[in-house]
Amino acid sequence: MSRRSGGRAARQALRAAAPPAEARAVWPGLAGGSYNPLSESAMQAVFDAALDLLERLGMGQAPPEFIERVTAAGGSIDEHGRLLFPSDLVRHTIDIAAKEFTLHSFDGQSGLDIGGDRVYYSTAGAGVMMLDHETKRFRHSTLQDVYDTGRLVDTLDNIDMYIRTVVARDMETARMLDLNWAYAVMASTSKPVGTSMFEPGHVHEIIAMYDMALGGEGEFAKRPFALANNTFVVPPLRFAEESALSLAEQARVGIPITLLSAGQAGATSPAALAGSLAQALAECLAALVCVNLISPGHPCVMGMWPFVSDLRTGAMSGGSGEEAVLNAASAQLINWIGLPSGVAAGMADSKLPDNQAGHEKALTVGLAAHAGSNIVFESAGMLASIMAGSHEALVIDNDMIGAVARTVRGIEIDEGTLSTQVIEEVIRGEGHFLGHEQTLSMMQSEYVYPLVGDRLSPDDWVDAGAKSVEETAHDYVTRTLASHLPMHLDPSRDAAIREAFPIELPPLASMRG
Repeated sequence: MSRRSGGRAARQALRAAAPPAEARAVWPGLAGGSYNPLSESAMQAVFDAALDLLERLGMGQAPPEFIERVTAAGGSIDEHGRLLFPSDLVRHTIDIAAKEFTLHSFDGQSGLDIGGDRVYYSTAGAGVMMLDHETKRFRHSTLQDVYDTGRLVDTLDNIDMYIRTVVARDMETARMLDLNWAYAVMASTSKPVGTSMFEPGHVHEIIAMYDMALGGEGEFAKRPFALANNTFVVPPLRFAEESALSLAEQARVGIPITLLSAGQAGATSPAALAGSLAQALAECLAALVCVNLISPGHPCVMGMWPFVSDLRTGAMSGGSGEEAVLNAASAQLINWIGLPSGVAAGMADSKLPDNQAGHEKALTVGLAAHAGSNIVFESAGMLASIMAGSHEALVIDNDMIGAVARTVRGIEIDEGTLSTQVIEEVIRGEGHFLGHEQTLSMMQSEYVYPLVGDRLSPDDWVDAGAKSVEETAHDYVTRTLASHLPMHLDPSRDAAIREAFPIELPPLASMRG
């Protein structure tokens, strides 16, 4: 006998009601790792090349503290002043380095368990422009854009983490920028967040701010909700002075760190993709050694972000097939070594949220996720080779990430899902599956539905206004920014933070009305 539960009306009601998190078709931390662009022998060859680079060439422009600690642990300085890292020290560091860690949410109710084969999706970037939906032209990005992007992320189920996407170009000093970035990401969403620090002194101020937000000194270290992205290197194989000094302070205060190497193939790293991998791995391993000599077992993400150039022009090619396979290989390589991985994907070269952006983002994010990157950075909201952000692209990309995550989840095969009994019931009953109990029960747990993507028939699409996906996303942006003001930051603590630090955003209490 066929089991029915309401037909079309019941199906529409189920689609309209958001399922609880435990009943969703996709969820944070799905297991990746099914795509392996590198063989075992290839990964070993890249690893050996990276160790050789560190032992023979090392890192230039090392800060005095790094020199002191590395040489005390068996390293040396060559005749060119370069800091050399013996292979045994690097291997020992890998052994003691954190293999997994938890990045908490602000309220402590959830978090991301970084490491293993779990895959999460995050924004990131340092774009200097925002795309204006109406004019299709770019304008300078502002602090309000940083805050508004976070408010949108707070509502988008498939984006697990918010790292600032654009530079607040209306901030006049590095201190104002660092403090206001850190505040804006924290205030905009209760999801795990991330930011950057340009100078070492700012690290301590930001942690003091985060302690105040959580209720007192030392509270951030108990449940860190923010990640520090640190581009510590000037490729090839040189430390960036201020970032390296900040790296040491970040290790001391207990903030998890993404160790970012972002060489550009054919410009600041070899045009050969294998060579670009070897250089990026060497650079990240050097930073890992220095951090662990300061704070053994410190939570770090190995941020191999090898970028690609269009060798005809020298321009970055963030949406290319070469970029996709290179970052997927980076994720596979770091996971093979056994460390937390984070790569950059979704860096569309297109200037608009169009077909070009769609195929570039889906390709790069899809391969990174299937390769098992623990954090897929840049996965939403970026255009113009990460020079610009777009609120509409962010919303559209949330749909793309949901679809990618569904492919990462795969298909579960068991007696129930093979559905032989269901098939028999339908054949002997109504002759279709539309109203069957299984269909209704699995509408949310087996299938992902787009937030703004269109699946109407052509006639129904015309009747609904014939809108493009960008126009539908813009409607969502407008509604959300007019109504969604996150409430997780206590007003009295917010007031204390504003008394202590030069926060430029309007008081949250006034925005909440």
